[in-house]
Amino acid sequence: MLRLSSKIFQGVYEEVEGFYRFKTYVAGQWEGGREYIRVRSPIDDSVIAEVPKLSWEQADRALGLVYEKGRWQVRDTPGWRRLELLERLADLMERHREDLELSLVVNAGKTRAEARGEVDASIDRLRRADLDARRIFGEYVPGDWDPTTQETEALVRREPYGVVLAIAPFNYPLFDTVAKFTYSFVAGNAVVMKPPSADPVPIILLAKLLEEAGFPRESFAILTIPGSESDRMVADERISVVSFTGSSSTGKRVLSVGGIKQYIMELGGGDPALVLSDADVGAAIEAVARGIYSYAGQRCDAVRLVLVERPIYEEFKARLVERLSRVVVGDPRSPGTTMGPLISPSAVDEMLRAVEDAVERGGRVLYGGRRLGPTYVEPTLVEIMDKKALTESVMYREEVFAPAALITDFAGDEEALRLANGRRYGLDAAIFGQDIDRIRKLVRFLEFGAVYVNDMPRHGVGYYPYGGRKESGIGREGIAYSVEQVSAYKTIVFNFRGKGVWKYA
Repeated sequence: MLRLSSKIFQGVYEEVEGFYRFKTYVAGQWEGGREYIRVRSPIDDSVIAEVPKLSWEQADRALGLVYEKGRWQVRDTPGWRRLELLERLADLMERHREDLELSLVVNAGKTRAEARGEVDASIDRLRRADLDARRIFGEYVPGDWDPTTQETEALVRREPYGVVLAIAPFNYPLFDTVAKFTYSFVAGNAVVMKPPSADPVPIILLAKLLEEAGFPRESFAILTIPGSESDRMVADERISVVSFTGSSSTGKRVLSVGGIKQYIMELGGGDPALVLSDADVGAAIEAVARGIYSYAGQRCDAVRLVLVERPIYEEFKARLVERLSRVVVGDPRSPGTTMGPLISPSAVDEMLRAVEDAVERGGRVLYGGRRLGPTYVEPTLVEIMDKKALTESVMYREEVFAPAALITDFAGDEEALRLANGRRYGLDAAIFGQDIDRIRKLVRFLEFGAVYVNDMPRHGVGYYPYGGRKESGIGREGIAYSVEQVSAYKTIVFNFRGKGVWKYA
């Protein structure tokens, strides 16, 4: 089912029992393991690969090499050369995009268009590393603005922390790994990457391209360790920064075991969309629908709560149901498919339990709610008009990582803000309308990291910074923003008292 065509990858796997058994890159060499993790395709739950389940001895040795050698190899690589290496990696990804896209389709269940978009975004992110580099420059601070520092001056420089642990999620395994690697490496850090156990194949292919591009050999490693066994790595004192994307519950676990480190955490989301009575209904419906079903709703910036102002509620609801009914669910390899599978059967189970909970609280399924296979489900819209029941539902309180959304009406801005801000997440929100004064007021009081006006929330390549408030995270991802959190300030003060430096004569 997974058939890679490029010869460049042949050295990192062997074919056994009809699937690929991969090695992983351990700070300078490709290694197997005493045990292997079986990797299944969400398309049909078939085994497509095995990856090494690294022992702690292997991981410990890799961390030692990265810490003792790799981080200095990166520090000794000048900035222009680091940019050159990232550009070379982008060229290699372009050259081998067919296999990268295939790995995303087969291993992550993405449609061809979604896989192509993720590879494009990864390449674009690498090519924009020059914008990250501009934020690494330091400052000059004259001392003559305070009597206690007169006749001194300082340089404030930014330096790499050393080793960044990048933990990527299953929903964007390639892009999130590339993004975390890019801003960490351009700042001068070595990087240890922990791929998601559900779909590690794209990251292993990336490691081969990193090696081929000529990155310092001990400056990166791909540690294929299950998330449930990663505490020791997160807590390791050789790790200075943890960049994690995933659920809020796992993020809390990372914070509790990691200790005093730098953290970039993009956590749970599930965004509200506020549709005002003067909105362009057709455009809003298209954006909200795509926000619900894009990549089967397995996006932290997916639309999970649709709030529609009362005068247009019935029209909007009917037209949104009609739009969702045209979503074609099926094998993502088929050109006609617009929504593929969820990552696992258990993800469908979780979604259906949440929908059932909403119905038990008085909700009504307007569309969807049916399982179409072990990992396939219809996009689903559930109406709950009782606001107390809505706010007590699992779909409101939790992030159900699937193509399911709640819909209800609202009577005015205060009610809309109360419902939108009432969830424990604060990643993104969307507003659809024309009255700019009203929109600006809503933007002011929405407690979210980003607000999209007349568009669905989408982080894309990270040209605009994204990240959450409340339980949606710490810090920001994005071009020229994350680099500030993987580099440390260092102040160097020069004393010129009595040297005559500060007087002309």
